[in-house]
Amino acid sequence: MTQRQVTVEAEVGLHARPAATFVQTAAKAPLDITIAKGSGKPVNAKSILSVLSLDVRKGDIVVIAAEGDGADEILDRLAEIASAP
Repeated sequence: MTQRQVTVEAEVGLHARPAATFVQTAAKAPLDITIAKGSGKPVNAKSILSVLSLDVRKGDIVVIAAEGDGADEILDRLAEIASAP
């Protein structure tokens, strides 16, 4: 399992447009991808409702994880989305 720990920088956190972009990007990868807020329980990163349920706000730390071929590349992209201001 490959992971990235990221601080969310967007003013709105990981809500609305940033969450939609995050989920759409995750959904394109043929991997199981999860996201967790801090040390909380991971949820499916391909589900908009699951991602929104985390209530991620600016300054929160999330852990994004994936396993399999291409995990590093997709996690780098998702980390970039999550940390964008």
